[in-house]
Amino acid sequence: MKAIQQAVILAGGLGTRMRPLTNITPKPMIPIHGKPFLAYLMELLKNNGIEEVIILVGYLHEQIEEYFGNGKKFGLKITYSYDPVEADTGTRVRNASRLFAKHFLLLYGDNYWPLNLSVLTRFYEDKKKKASTVVFSNFDNSTKNNMLINENAIVEIYDRERKKKNLNGVDIGFFILDRDVLTLLPSGNFSFEEVILQKLIKNRQLAGFLTNHKYYSLTNQDRIKGIETYFEKKKVIFLDRDGVINKKPPKAQYVTKWKDFLFLPKAKEALILLKKKKYMIFILSNQPGVARGMMTVPQLEDIHSHLRGELDSIGVMLDGIYSCMHGWDDSCFCRKPSPGLFFEAAAEHFINLYDSYCVGDDPRDIIAGSLAGCKTIFLTSRKDKLENFGKQQPTMITKDLYSISQKLP
Repeated sequence: MKAIQQAVILAGGLGTRMRPLTNITPKPMIPIHGKPFLAYLMELLKNNGIEEVIILVGYLHEQIEEYFGNGKKFGLKITYSYDPVEADTGTRVRNASRLFAKHFLLLYGDNYWPLNLSVLTRFYEDKKKKASTVVFSNFDNSTKNNMLINENAIVEIYDRERKKKNLNGVDIGFFILDRDVLTLLPSGNFSFEEVILQKLIKNRQLAGFLTNHKYYSLTNQDRIKGIETYFEKKKVIFLDRDGVINKKPPKAQYVTKWKDFLFLPKAKEALILLKKKKYMIFILSNQPGVARGMMTVPQLEDIHSHLRGELDSIGVMLDGIYSCMHGWDDSCFCRKPSPGLFFEAAAEHFINLYDSYCVGDDPRDIIAGSLAGCKTIFLTSRKDKLENFGKQQPTMITKDLYSISQKLP
């Protein structure tokens, strides 16, 4: 299968839930930091190798067409397919189908998700289905689920009303489709989600790519602030604690008191430099000593309270500390090499993990950071075997935190 180079965007709806903003502006054109929401999607597509974009327009379509034109200034080829505002999503897809490539990306014009098209394409090819969709795991219960994906990553239920039990994800509107799916399109006015998705599910032809990355949607005005925060330019670094900031205790032993927390040489200087470079700094740390009864939660919190105070005194304000306190065999989502702590921090602070760095001194740190999508930096003075990292090879290897603080932009 050739690399996917065409994207189709549904951008013709009335946007009634965003009124009064949409009284004079189509929803995808709502400005975020001075440019339309849709412009961020265009940049995302361009960065993922998309060359051609077909926008399915309707309501106030002239504004979209005037701003984006033929796409040349965005490094894209953009064409338009117009339908009146009464046309539902499926009707818009059917009426533009003559323009579609053999395989194409279909997305909603009001949802943003940090797309990695190469990963998504590999998933689609592996599943050998006519269609795939991206499904948010909703790990933080921030919304209501509307899909059920089985253990083989096949979608079994799509419930637009979100009323059925045992649903385990949220469809976010990033589809890869085989053009053969278009043979399922009926005549008349119809919803893509209600008709085509249901047919694909019935025929077991819809694969679900489960993601823990948050998505950002122009659902209502209350969400605009979060979208604005997400799109703010920010530099983010995630640091393991023991062995990166402080001296690492022997295996199966833990720092249980502040007096035993010993900063590594030049660790403070490294943190000062990172803050001067405007990095948000987060500490993500496995602390199984709590589950093993070797320390209490208050003891861990006391250590981190002292750590914050010590760093505040030198002008380094930590942006967050996240700890997994489960045991080695608890099979939790947060204990590295699982990436849960990264997703938790990203969700709470509106972070794009693909633009972030992860620093650790253990292969588990690197594997977790890689699974979250971060650029990873392994700190070591020894020659670790590369097979210790499996498929998740570090982006960079260096000796200590100060060295990397000097190298980062």
